[in-house]
Amino acid sequence: MAVPTYDRAALAPGVVHISVGSFHRSHQAAYFDALARRGHAGWGLVGVGLRRREMKEALTAQDGLYTLVTRGPDGDTARVVGVIVRYLFAPEESAAVLDAMADARTRVVTLTITGAGYGVDPATGAVAAEPGSALELIVEALDRRRRAGRRPFTVLSCDNMPANGALARTAVVACAARRDPCLARWVAEHVAFPSSMVDRITPTTSPADRHFVARAFGVDDRWPVVTEPFSQWIVEDAFCDARPPLDEVGVQFVSDVRPYALIKTRLLNGSHSALGYLGSLAGYVRTDEAMADLAFAGYVRRMMEDEIAPLLPCVGMDLAAYGEELRARFANPAVADRLSRLCRNGSTKVPAHVLSSILEARATGRPHGLLTLAVAGWCHHLRGPGANGSRVELDDPAGPRLRALARAGGCDPRPLLADEAIFGSLGGCPDFAEAVQRDLLDLETRGARAVVADRAASEPVALA
Repeated sequence: MAVPTYDRAALAPGVVHISVGSFHRSHQAAYFDALARRGHAGWGLVGVGLRRREMKEALTAQDGLYTLVTRGPDGDTARVVGVIVRYLFAPEESAAVLDAMADARTRVVTLTITGAGYGVDPATGAVAAEPGSALELIVEALDRRRRAGRRPFTVLSCDNMPANGALARTAVVACAARRDPCLARWVAEHVAFPSSMVDRITPTTSPADRHFVARAFGVDDRWPVVTEPFSQWIVEDAFCDARPPLDEVGVQFVSDVRPYALIKTRLLNGSHSALGYLGSLAGYVRTDEAMADLAFAGYVRRMMEDEIAPLLPCVGMDLAAYGEELRARFANPAVADRLSRLCRNGSTKVPAHVLSSILEARATGRPHGLLTLAVAGWCHHLRGPGANGSRVELDDPAGPRLRALARAGGCDPRPLLADEAIFGSLGGCPDFAEAVQRDLLDLETRGARAVVADRAASEPVALA
């Protein structure tokens, strides 16, 4: 068990992170903890919670400390992360949150608020920020810094969204414009919104994880984090204030994150979506269980190699080796990532990670039948469990609306595909609708495993 070797009392709060969950604590916080261990005391973290008071209770009781466990084929390792100097629950402590972000020592505000947190309507581009939301807090804090004559902080999105920096800029500027056009112009001119790509498979902490940490490492931790050994963070080198020296601890700064993010989101997140819906429909509970089935392992491999990888940009990566590494990570039984986690927020994930590949494949005459099957799996998930269906609950802000559309058509997906906010022009393509309908009927009558096994063994076919 590695423990902090630095003086925690000497840490200055250089970063405010909004929405502290398991992923942030396994990823961004771990990198800043590594900085502190190298003697960089100016990058302590202030954590901000938006919805779960339980996290504040757990971390406050432990003085911000928690256990980070990595589980891999070479065994388990653990360390205590000590870089979180303070945790604030925004619904009850908004004044303290704003003070922390307005503090001149804060140079970066990072976000893991999910796609829905930016409030951007994909159909209209309109931005709707709820009172007390991350956007409202950021805009108010930036306004305070502007009026005080202070430099703005950098807003760094760490969400799995295409061009997440541009999305954050659009949302924050639009929110500022509703308050004060002068403030919006100042934000647009002076605030940096770098894009980033993040990668580390981190399941939700379970009671079994807590018992494991206590048993294996002798630590009674209210909310530990269990993750995989692999971790990657690529950040656009565009900051309006001091840039944290994260390159010293493995972060890669680049001029353009887009090709790296595209490769990761389509190969990893796209495959995750397919596994989540089809694997749970076949009765599996965990990702490694599904990958232990040769039918699903073959399906994922062929989808990656035949349908996704040929569409990806060349940035010097060995895509075959990267895909093989991803499949090994999916199959890691020590992580035990639950398929229900992969099924969350499909209204955001499926368009970004699956439909984007299908659109490009259709434009270039490439096959996409395995990706289309993943869409059918999502449609089945939206309809709810059937006689041979999964028991995974629908967890999606747009779930009620999409479920009504999915159920309205039964095995005819056209009412759902007509939702332009999700499917855009793709939903109006007759041959695509017919292919999804065939797959839905096939899943309904033969079951997910039989369909996946057949498709993994068949020759790829391109739709017109």
